[in-house]
Amino acid sequence: MALPARERARRALAALRTMIPSPQTELSHTDPFELLIAVILSAQCTDERVNMVTPALFETYPDASAMSKAEPEEIFPFIRSVTYPNNKSKHLAGSAAMIMRDFGGKVPDDIPELVKLPGVGRKTAQVVASVAFNRDALPVDTHVFRVANRLGITSHAPTPIAVEKQLKRAIPKEEWSEAHHLLILHGRYTCIARRPDCSSCAAKPDCLYFERLNKLPATRNDLDRRKGKYHCGTCGRYLSVLKERTDRYGTVQAACTSCNSMNLFDTNSGKSIKRVPDFRVN
Repeated sequence: MALPARERARRALAALRTMIPSPQTELSHTDPFELLIAVILSAQCTDERVNMVTPALFETYPDASAMSKAEPEEIFPFIRSVTYPNNKSKHLAGSAAMIMRDFGGKVPDDIPELVKLPGVGRKTAQVVASVAFNRDALPVDTHVFRVANRLGITSHAPTPIAVEKQLKRAIPKEEWSEAHHLLILHGRYTCIARRPDCSSCAAKPDCLYFERLNKLPATRNDLDRRKGKYHCGTCGRYLSVLKERTDRYGTVQAACTSCNSMNLFDTNSGKSIKRVPDFRVN
């Protein structure tokens, strides 16, 4: 019997707490302004890279007042090694200027006001509101999106906003912020995109992705690779060319050109080539 989303979330978070006892942001900051700048810089960039550039940036521009006086061209050299430095230098200058002009020199503490700042979308606003001001928020980035779907806490949720809504229904409000950090850190270090480390994951007993992996056909050692690159386990034919089919989960699979079956094996490794449904932010 399938677990309800709330029970699956409860079990998953309990397991992740054993792996990540102190979940928190890895972006270095000392106040809400530094956090805001760091989160803007972290878009499609690693926290490690952001933490390398912010010390010199904050030494020169320690607050919104100082940064508001800078032109984007002056900020650019400090952040040239992060992704999209041209746009981000404009966002930093624009956000600092708006904070001084519209918010009395202080970073706003609620999401509707934060999203008015240049370079600040829903995810960034929720991170700042949660971490800097202890607001209940559950921002969804690529890691949270992937892990929530893999664990089965969310289902048929094709966009970050859909994942966010389902997570907020499944997880008690007072646990949203903690859940965000647990999911993102698990996705960053264990449940990584290409090769998740299921062997060391405490959440695998209730993980839908792991369950599906274990249902794949066993590796075969009776195949003759001289007869073709692939073997169909349904009709028994060896094949060199395959076609594509979309399975019931919406995953594009290789299929036999003869019988249309997706029960195919790589004759070199003996492993099934069937893909387990996985999840990426498009």
